[in-house]
Amino acid sequence: MQTVTIVGLGYIGLPLACLCAEKGLEVHGIDIDKEKISLIGQGISPIDDPELKKKVNNLKGKISAKTNFDDAIKKSQIVIVCVPTPVDDKRLPNLNPLKSACESISKTLQKGTLIVIESTIFPGTTEEVILPILKKSSTDFFLAHCPERIDPGNKKWTIDNLPRVVAGIDKKSTKKAAKFYRGIISSEITELSSVKAAEATKIMENTFRDINIAFVNEMAMSFDKAGIDILEVIRGASTKPFAFMPHYPGAGVGGHCIPVDPYYLIEKAKQIGFNHKFLSLGREINTHMPNYTVELLESQLKKQSKSINGAKVGVMGLAYKANVDDIRESPALAIINILKEKKADISIFDPLVKNKSNVDNLDELLQKSDYIILVTDHKEFKSIDLERLKKNKISIVIDGKNCLDKDKVKALGILYRGIGRF
Repeated sequence: MQTVTIVGLGYIGLPLACLCAEKGLEVHGIDIDKEKISLIGQGISPIDDPELKKKVNNLKGKISAKTNFDDAIKKSQIVIVCVPTPVDDKRLPNLNPLKSACESISKTLQKGTLIVIESTIFPGTTEEVILPILKKSSTDFFLAHCPERIDPGNKKWTIDNLPRVVAGIDKKSTKKAAKFYRGIISSEITELSSVKAAEATKIMENTFRDINIAFVNEMAMSFDKAGIDILEVIRGASTKPFAFMPHYPGAGVGGHCIPVDPYYLIEKAKQIGFNHKFLSLGREINTHMPNYTVELLESQLKKQSKSINGAKVGVMGLAYKANVDDIRESPALAIINILKEKKADISIFDPLVKNKSNVDNLDELLQKSDYIILVTDHKEFKSIDLERLKKNKISIVIDGKNCLDKDKVKALGILYRGIGRF
């Protein structure tokens, strides 16, 4: 039986640990969060995902979770690193968690161990940053990069059926990594010729989405001025059977990948003498969307001769996407900060992030609010009986996900604005 250690038991590492355990591997998991480790040991998922909750419960005792490396690395033939790679306040890549993990791995690294980095990194990181750290072990090992691919909440494409790409620092590393992933994943594993190409793959995937979302966000703001419904235009353009891929506007872009990964490429490119104007502009547009969303509320308040100062505003949703509890880089956080700066009276509710909500349920939020900004299209919000808005005397709805029936909202005498919808 092969032994694998997963370093980092978050949204990527924990599902991967479960998959490895399901495939019969001996699994060790390491994370610095003591509460998370305690929950996993009890068979409780620290991540609010129904499928993951079942898996963690069913695999109780089969994932040895701990906060220190102990002898896990010594026992393992495979070590997979899934620690966060965020950006700092200046939007510069922060590799400190990754460096720290690799430093710890190097202390007890055994000959012949395969180390795979799944954390998102800019091209050159594996060879220029990670390899020198691991070489401190003074032993022979294999090193590869397999950029993580996971879409929380997606029931069709899961960690065990998403195609993956791998590449190592040499051919042997590539082959060993590919063999490992083919043993646990029921989809195609593509071997690339260089580890830099594998590193660039993830960056390109998410940057592609970011710039296309920025494009449609800019179109939404433009069409708003022209009195054109953006969703109708997208529906029309989608009838073309080639050369068009629909993306949708919103109150901002969240998650650990799309709003972060472009900065990794932008910064690396600067180091080698290239300026990514297009990527930087895309980031500028998407980062502005929370401001634009609040501006929509202000424009509607003006119609009522009212100010946002002291306005009772209900923010529906904290998570960055529907039906998950992940708030990393969520536009809701930026919207809330903007509202606070403008001295609005804010009520916040997210059914999946109750510990950061300041009201207990949706009814309480509606009772305390005169105006609503919907930021996350959770199923509870999308399916809301719109009559509840009228009963609670909500006079303005800002639909940051364009997921409500605007005609029904307006028919209730409520002012409605979406992102590119009016």
